[in-house]
Amino acid sequence: MAVTAETQTSESKLPPLPANVQVTPVRTSADHTAFIRFPYTIYKGDPNFVPHLEMERRDFMNPKKHPFFEFGEVEFFLARREGEVVGRIAAVNNPRYNEYQGTNVGFFGLFECVNDAGVARALFEAAAAWLRAKGFASVIGPMSYSTNGEVGMLIDGFNTPPAIMTTYNPTWYPALVEANGFTKAKDLFAWELSSSTPPPEKVARIAEKIRQREGVTVRPVNLKEFDAEVARVKTMYNQAWEKNWGFVPMTEAEFDHLARDLKQMVRPELVLVAEVKGQPVGFSLTLPDANEAIKAANGRLTTFGLPIGLAKLLLASRRIRRLRLILLGTVEGYRRRGLDAILYLDTLNKARELGYEGGEISWTLEDNHLVNRAIESMGGKRSKLYRVYEKPL
Repeated sequence: MAVTAETQTSESKLPPLPANVQVTPVRTSADHTAFIRFPYTIYKGDPNFVPHLEMERRDFMNPKKHPFFEFGEVEFFLARREGEVVGRIAAVNNPRYNEYQGTNVGFFGLFECVNDAGVARALFEAAAAWLRAKGFASVIGPMSYSTNGEVGMLIDGFNTPPAIMTTYNPTWYPALVEANGFTKAKDLFAWELSSSTPPPEKVARIAEKIRQREGVTVRPVNLKEFDAEVARVKTMYNQAWEKNWGFVPMTEAEFDHLARDLKQMVRPELVLVAEVKGQPVGFSLTLPDANEAIKAANGRLTTFGLPIGLAKLLLASRRIRRLRLILLGTVEGYRRRGLDAILYLDTLNKARELGYEGGEISWTLEDNHLVNRAIESMGGKRSKLYRVYEKPL
């Protein structure tokens, strides 16, 4: 790449590269283990940290086990200082995203780093070099492969643990990213809602009128017809979010993989399908916040061959009282007709009936004003802010 005056000026603003830090791609089994376990170094003593299950992370990184690798590429990097791991990052090539969005971008994700902007620069430059060699014009992130995974860096709301399938990071991470020339691409909101907060009477009344007028019926998902239900939801998902920022449709294999993972956590009463004349036109997915149980396992289901972590996880799962509403959408032709309010209300009523205290609705786009106002009208309070960053390559 030709070095211009503009490039030199930009480079001069970046933190200096530490001479004693080496960034290398993950190649060996020991590298994979170091990559997976490095977060324990960063979050030691942090009461809000929830580690991923180690076996899940190994599958997530394994091209033979995760369906993303059927079409995408990922390079994992480790930064070491005098032999000690001080950071990690993944560079991601997602051709389906670029094809669908009409863009030419690469991604970074799985970023963890000591509080050193120079180490962060070394990681970002390694990822950028890999992406630049693929011909990408810019990089965005953090994303765990795509917007269908964990997305964004926590900017505000560090006082509580992350909900299931959401991100968490130290308070200093945004400064590391911004010091290395990244700027905001999009902000994402999380909302807190108590099941004890009654919905506004006007909202409930209007929703009931819509239910009657449109002939809307809402039913829980039928796990006895799991494959058929997954197929229905898959179709609605790809239709309902097709015009959203950052959206990329899941492949059949990706959706089936996710559905199998979520099946272990699902309360069918909280996965709702809205139908009109027997035709599915909307759905909502709300899960018990399994992070409360996963935290108890501390990342491992077995210790010295004994299922100690699994026992702790199962015991803690009985005490889960929080939920995360992950998805709620309607297909084209049924938007802006009040079906979202019906699904919100039915979810809230069922959560209360099942004894859940409330939980998180996440995430929503900062500029999706219609949805954000609807959540606020139901009593939701914004609780967390995530940011997706971008930078030219």
